[in-house]
Amino acid sequence: VQLQAFGGGLVQPGDSLRLSCAVSAPIFSAYVMGWFRQAPGKERRFVSAIDYRDGDTFYADSVRGRFTISRDNDRNTVILQMNSLKPEDTAVYYCAARGTTVVVTTAALYAYWGQGTQVTVSS
Repeated sequence: VQLQAFGGGLVQPGDSLRLSCAVSAPIFSAYVMGWFRQAPGKERRFVSAIDYRDGDTFYADSVRGRFTISRDNDRNTVILQMNSLKPEDTAVYYCAARGTTVVVTTAALYAYWGQGTQVTVSS
Protein backbone atom coordinates (compact mmCIF):
# COMPACT_ATOMS: atom_id res chain seq x y z
CA VAL A 1 0.00 0.00 0.00
CA GLN A 2 1.43 3.37 -1.01
CA LEU A 3 0.08 6.67 0.21
CA GLN A 4 0.58 10.15 -1.17
CA ALA A 5 -0.58 13.32 0.54
CA PHE A 6 -1.52 16.52 -1.30
CA GLY A 7 -2.92 19.94 -0.55
CA GLY A 8 -0.63 21.68 1.92
CA GLY A 9 0.26 25.31 1.64
CA LEU A 10 0.67 28.71 3.28
CA VAL A 11 -2.55 30.26 4.60
CA GLN A 12 -3.59 32.95 7.05
CA PRO A 13 -5.25 32.31 10.41
CA GLY A 14 -8.93 31.55 9.94
CA ASP A 15 -8.47 30.18 6.43
CA SER A 16 -9.22 26.65 5.25
CA LEU A 17 -7.22 23.93 3.54
CA ARG A 18 -8.18 20.55 2.13
CA LEU A 19 -5.66 17.74 2.33
CA SER A 20 -6.04 14.60 0.26
CA CYS A 21 -4.38 11.22 0.65
CA ALA A 22 -4.35 9.03 -2.44
CA VAL A 23 -3.96 5.32 -1.82
CA SER A 24 -2.36 3.13 -4.47
CA ALA A 25 -4.28 -0.04 -3.63
CA PRO A 26 -7.95 -0.63 -2.94
CA ILE A 27 -8.80 0.19 0.63
CA PHE A 28 -10.52 -2.80 2.07
CA SER A 29 -13.05 -2.56 4.84
CA ALA A 30 -10.51 -3.70 7.41
CA TYR A 31 -8.39 -0.56 7.17
CA VAL A 32 -8.06 2.44 9.42
CA MET A 33 -6.84 5.64 7.74
CA GLY A 34 -5.31 8.38 9.83
CA TRP A 35 -3.76 11.82 9.68
CA PHE A 36 -0.86 12.86 11.89
CA ARG A 37 1.17 16.04 12.08
CA GLN A 38 4.65 16.93 13.20
CA ALA A 39 5.83 20.40 14.08
CA PRO A 40 9.56 21.25 14.16
CA GLY A 41 11.22 19.79 17.23
CA LYS A 42 8.11 17.91 18.31
CA GLU A 43 6.91 14.34 18.07
CA ARG A 44 4.42 13.17 15.48
CA ARG A 45 0.92 13.55 16.87
CA PHE A 46 -2.47 12.13 16.02
CA VAL A 47 -4.92 14.44 14.26
CA SER A 48 -7.78 12.32 12.97
CA ALA A 49 -8.74 8.84 11.76
CA ILE A 50 -11.54 7.08 9.94
CA ASP A 51 -12.55 3.45 10.14
CA TYR A 52 -13.18 2.38 6.55
CA ARG A 53 -15.41 -0.44 7.71
CA ASP A 54 -18.17 1.73 9.14
CA GLY A 55 -17.06 5.31 8.58
CA ASP A 56 -16.60 6.14 12.26
CA THR A 57 -14.40 9.19 12.72
CA PHE A 58 -12.03 10.22 15.48
CA TYR A 59 -10.34 13.53 16.26
CA ALA A 60 -7.73 14.99 18.55
CA ASP A 61 -9.22 17.47 21.00
CA SER A 62 -7.16 20.27 19.45
CA VAL A 63 -8.89 19.93 16.06
CA ARG A 64 -12.37 18.62 16.93
CA GLY A 65 -15.02 20.91 15.48
CA ARG A 66 -12.60 22.49 12.99
CA PHE A 67 -11.31 19.50 11.00
CA THR A 68 -13.36 16.87 9.20
CA ILE A 69 -12.06 13.56 7.87
CA SER A 70 -13.92 11.77 5.10
CA ARG A 71 -13.40 9.14 2.43
CA ASP A 72 -13.98 9.00 -1.31
CA ASN A 73 -14.37 5.33 -2.12
CA ASP A 74 -14.55 5.87 -5.88
CA ARG A 75 -11.20 7.68 -5.92
CA ASN A 76 -9.55 5.66 -3.13
CA THR A 77 -8.84 8.90 -1.29
CA VAL A 78 -9.05 10.11 2.28
CA ILE A 79 -9.70 13.81 2.79
CA LEU A 80 -8.96 16.11 5.72
CA GLN A 81 -10.91 19.35 5.53
CA MET A 82 -9.29 21.90 7.83
CA ASN A 83 -11.24 25.04 8.73
CA SER A 84 -10.54 27.93 11.06
CA LEU A 85 -6.84 27.24 10.90
CA LYS A 86 -4.60 28.55 13.65
CA PRO A 87 -0.85 29.20 13.76
CA GLU A 88 -0.49 26.20 16.08
CA ASP A 89 -1.78 23.98 13.26
CA THR A 90 1.48 24.62 11.42
CA ALA A 91 3.20 21.27 10.81
CA VAL A 92 4.00 18.62 8.25
CA TYR A 93 0.87 16.51 7.84
CA TYR A 94 1.13 12.80 7.13
CA CYS A 95 -1.50 10.30 6.13
CA ALA A 96 -1.19 6.76 7.40
CA ALA A 97 -2.93 3.41 7.23
CA ARG A 98 -3.16 0.29 9.32
CA GLY A 99 -4.70 -2.99 8.28
CA THR A 100 -6.99 -3.61 11.23
CA THR A 101 -10.39 -2.43 12.39
CA VAL A 102 -9.06 -0.94 15.60
CA VAL A 103 -8.55 2.81 15.60
CA VAL A 104 -5.50 3.91 17.56
CA THR A 105 -3.78 7.25 18.02
CA THR A 106 -0.21 5.97 18.29
CA ALA A 107 1.85 6.67 15.19
CA ALA A 108 4.07 3.60 15.64
CA LEU A 109 1.05 1.33 15.19
CA TYR A 110 0.41 2.51 11.62
CA ALA A 111 2.27 0.42 9.06
CA TYR A 112 1.93 2.60 5.95
CA TRP A 113 2.84 6.28 5.57
CA GLY A 114 2.71 8.97 2.95
CA GLN A 115 5.52 11.46 2.37
CA GLY A 116 3.94 14.40 4.21
CA THR A 117 2.71 17.81 3.11
CA GLN A 118 3.61 21.12 4.75
CA VAL A 119 0.86 23.27 6.24
CA THR A 120 1.86 26.75 7.40
CA VAL A 121 -0.59 29.10 9.08
CA SER A 122 0.81 32.58 9.43
CA SER A 123 -0.26 36.18 9.05
